[in-house]
Amino acid sequence: MKTLLQSLTLFLVFFFPLFAFAISPLPSWNDGTSKQDIINFVTAVTSKSSSDYVDPRERIAVFDNDGTLWSEQPAYFQLFFAMDRVKNMAAAHPEWKTTQPFQAVLEGDLKAVAASGEKGILELVMTTHAGMTTDEFVDITKEWFKTARHPTLNKPYTKLVFKPMLELLDYLRANDFKIFIVSGGGVEFMRPWVEEVYGVLPEQVVGSSIVTAFEMRDGTPVLIRKPKLDFIDDKAGKPVGINQHIGRRPIFAFGNSDGDLQMLQWTTLGGGGKRFAGIVHHTDREREFAYDKDSHMGRLDKALVEAGKNGWTVVDMKKEWKVIYP
Repeated sequence: MKTLLQSLTLFLVFFFPLFAFAISPLPSWNDGTSKQDIINFVTAVTSKSSSDYVDPRERIAVFDNDGTLWSEQPAYFQLFFAMDRVKNMAAAHPEWKTTQPFQAVLEGDLKAVAASGEKGILELVMTTHAGMTTDEFVDITKEWFKTARHPTLNKPYTKLVFKPMLELLDYLRANDFKIFIVSGGGVEFMRPWVEEVYGVLPEQVVGSSIVTAFEMRDGTPVLIRKPKLDFIDDKAGKPVGINQHIGRRPIFAFGNSDGDLQMLQWTTLGGGGKRFAGIVHHTDREREFAYDKDSHMGRLDKALVEAGKNGWTVVDMKKEWKVIYP
């Protein structure tokens, strides 16, 4: 009897999730075009009897992070991290009180921070993300996520992931897809928490980076983070990052902004075989945020036009998701 019970338990643990997906994949998605597009694609490329069948080794799926897997308004979460770092470091830098964009951060003026543009934001990141070892930066990042909360939603940032997208990650994994995050965010900012939050291994993250250098400190080898940009994994940089780090062209890609356009093009336009591109369209002002072509963060304009031309799937968050957050 005990042996039978153990066998049944093991059976349920290992196979019940597969049955659950077979019965009702993507339960937080309303039955509609986007959900059906995804299921149709996965069925086509995983059925051995299908002319569109893809070997599991080639089932590469790439996802943007900000605005695709979690929220990104009123600013990217990594920017909030940098701003908190500025406040923590301000005592040692009295000159920041009258120096932009640091002054805007200390005064809590997010509009002024955004107005500083890419140059100002890059200066904040270089100042707050460099000057320590890679291990020290991991510790700083982990400590911040333990206590930091979103300024308007008042939730921990790791609780602002999209439940429908978590289900999509699980659905793809259950069908032998290998998942990579390809984000404009810092690769070493994401790696400490992606496995716990998304189930994605740190080595399956492609992101922007700053220069690091090897040094010996008191007989111990360390990597030092330098205040110099190494690689920006955004826009045209995303296909380059995919090629460098993954070495295979994806067959499935999801983004949410013009910063993901080239990744979606690289995935679907060429390479042969059946391919999928999806865009999360933020249309739900009540449960999350509503924005597209006029947004200063996660602008969606050109990619939306290209989606119509190329038959990409555009997910209307308000209409197609039963819930937003877990």
